[in-house]
Parts: sequence; C-alpha cells; structure tokens
Amino acid sequence: MIDEVIEAVDSDRLIEEVSRLQKEVTQLRQRVEQLDTLAHQDSLCDLPNRRGFMRALERVIDRVKRYAQPAALLFVDLDGLKMINDNFGHCAGDEALIQVSRLLVGGVRRSDLVARIGGDEFAILVGQVEGADAHDTATRLVDLIAGCEFMHDGRALPLSVAIGVGMIQADDTPEAAIARADAEMYRRKVAA
Repeated sequence: MIDEVIEAVDSDRLIEEVSRLQKEVTQLRQRVEQLDTLAHQDSLCDLPNRRGFMRALERVIDRVKRYAQPAALLFVDLDGLKMINDNFGHCAGDEALIQVSRLLVGGVRRSDLVARIGGDEFAILVGQVEGADAHDTATRLVDLIAGCEFMHDGRALPLSVAIGVGMIQADDTPEAAIARADAEMYRRKVAA
C-alpha cells in the first residue's frame, strides 16, 4: 500500500515536472525566434537588415545557378541623409529612412525583397527579371522617391536616391553581387 502511494506521488511529480519542462521549452523556442528576428531585421524600418539580406541573396544566387532564372540586385543610396540629420535632427533622418523604405516596398512586387543594409543604404532583390526591366524598375523607384513629398515639422524636405543595378551571376558570391551593384550606384551618383 505504501509503495502504491509513493508511486502515485512520484508519477504526479513527474507529470508536473514534464509539464513545467514543456512550458519552458516553448518559452525558449519563442525566445530563439525573437532573437533570430532581431538578428535579421532592421528595427527602425521593419525590413531585413544586412544579415537577413545576405541570407536571402545566397538563396537567390542558388536559384540563378540551379535554374538559370535571371535576377537583379538593386543597390540604393539615400542622398542627403547627413544634411537632414545635421539640420533637422536624427528624428527627421529616421522619418526619412522610414518614408524611403515604405516607398521602396510599395514600388516593387511583393515577391521582391527590400532590405536596409546600412545607415542610408538599401538593397532590393528582384527575381525573374531581365536587365532592361531591372533598370526600368530602378528608374521608376528613383522617380517615385524624388516625386514624394516628405514633410517634417511642416517643412517639405527633398528626398532622392541613387540606384545601381547588378544582374546576379550564377558564379557570384554575395559580396561580388553587392560590389557590382554598389559600383554601378556610385557611377550613377557621380554622373548625376
């Protein structure tokens, strides 16, 4: 009889411990998901950050290599952010970054990926696109941002971007694809 009581108590404790451990595992999984999001998301613009972008770029390069699907990387540099920060404060600069990120996301297809990869730099992965269409997308985005009305404290502030287009090659590394699009962006900026 005593053995049966001890076994019942032990099994109750074991069930409670298993339940507690299941809850703890669930909480730990949720925390890991939160940390993964923080590691791969830009908290200001709610876009992938450089790390998240690099992960996506590797997948696109693999698709280009495996299926010969054309894809492009658009390297976007926001002009004049330092001037906005210096003259109107970092809050205004943050608002400008958020405005540009929304315009970029709204200006591409849902299947394309927009990321903030640096202070005033964005990158866009455009899949299933030929070179001419990728350049058309870049031109359209430049015009979209130049034509927007960015207001801060009742003042209209001009926004503009320079965009370089690099077609992704099957033998690319992520760094090579970014460097090619960045170099094209710089050539456009100097020519403007």
